[in-house]
Amino acid sequence: MTHRINPSAPLPGRWDRRAGTALANFALANFALANFVTIAAIATILALAACGSKPPEAGAGAMFGGPAPVSVQTAQAETLPVNFEYTAQTRGSREVEVRARVTGILLKRNYIEGGKVRAGQSLFVIDPAPFANAVARAQADVAAAEAKHAQAARDAARLAPLLEAKAISRKDYDDAVSGEAVAAADLLAAKARLRDAELNQQWTRVESPITGVASRSLKSEGSLISGPDVLLTTVTQSDPMQIIFGIPDNDRLKLGEEVAANRVQWPKDGRFKVTVKLSDGREYGKAGYTDFTDLRVSRDTGTSEARAEVPNPDGVLQAGQFVRVQLSGATREGVFRVPQRAVLEGPQGKFVYVVGKDNKAEMRPVEASDWTGGDIVVTRGLAAGEQVIVDGVLKLGPGALVQVAAAPAGAAPPGAPAAPAPAAAGSKGG
Repeated sequence: MTHRINPSAPLPGRWDRRAGTALANFALANFALANFVTIAAIATILALAACGSKPPEAGAGAMFGGPAPVSVQTAQAETLPVNFEYTAQTRGSREVEVRARVTGILLKRNYIEGGKVRAGQSLFVIDPAPFANAVARAQADVAAAEAKHAQAARDAARLAPLLEAKAISRKDYDDAVSGEAVAAADLLAAKARLRDAELNQQWTRVESPITGVASRSLKSEGSLISGPDVLLTTVTQSDPMQIIFGIPDNDRLKLGEEVAANRVQWPKDGRFKVTVKLSDGREYGKAGYTDFTDLRVSRDTGTSEARAEVPNPDGVLQAGQFVRVQLSGATREGVFRVPQRAVLEGPQGKFVYVVGKDNKAEMRPVEASDWTGGDIVVTRGLAAGEQVIVDGVLKLGPGALVQVAAAPAGAAPPGAPAAPAPAAAGSKGG
């Protein structure tokens, strides 16, 4: 089959002159149209500027470099309470070890383990029979010493008139008087031994020295008690209850500096009010006060031990519980409350933006300490009356133009208490 070539048809792989000419004309037309639109836009902007027209608002203003809308809060110096919270452990106000003072066989236990005992109540009885015999022997010794003393006194009395009649020598009379003195001394020694025997007999009744709760007995009946070296039980007085907690050394140093600089004021009497939170989060209903702070720092924990006493008449607190304590009573002077969203974190620490000259944002490094509600307490870096930028801080930089947004109608000023909510329909007044 024979193929014929059409001379007017474009050859494969070659440029069609007519197609290329049309494409070039289309590109030139688009370029001219784009230039016309650009020139028209520039002319429109220049005309608006020459006529004194207002700059675009809202989002258009931000796009063209206009001021960013922000809301502010005026910094107001305040005196705020300072609270400290620490982990603590309860301890009885008095914890006594009960020990026997004499050696003997443990005859009887006279209390219920884990129950309450009174001061002077008998807890244990040591077999008193050997001690009763010792008392009887001491009484006999006293009787013999009394008889000897009486005899010596009579002898001295009989020799006195004979000495006056010079019927006896002076030496015989002096020996009689000395014999009476020695008998008197022997009598005193016998009476002392009797009191010792009676004390030992009394100590066979092991009593509780305080009122409290007795723990379990560490020795059972029939055990040989060798003396005070053997612990029988312990008695804990739980009303009032002591609260023991540690103050970290860095907290102590920082607070000491602030007190020295008069930025923090301690309670007038130096005693903090203490409230207790139990392990389940409930707050214990009775408060106490601190009564001791150790100046030494523990090498193991790096804390200084402190103590508070809390009333515990109902026995809600038990010795050895882990709780949390909150200390109140101190105040911080000349500080500012700033919403959390206004405080930013940078490489150099915390900072806020304030409205400066010519409505430009200025970055202020600040020092913050405590939290109060949703606000952060700023101790340094702000001055009273400055306008702290609260909303819109994320799109700002140092020197950025800002426009302070007007407060909504009826809005409460910063720091003012919220208005009470209206009563629900049908509610009864008190």
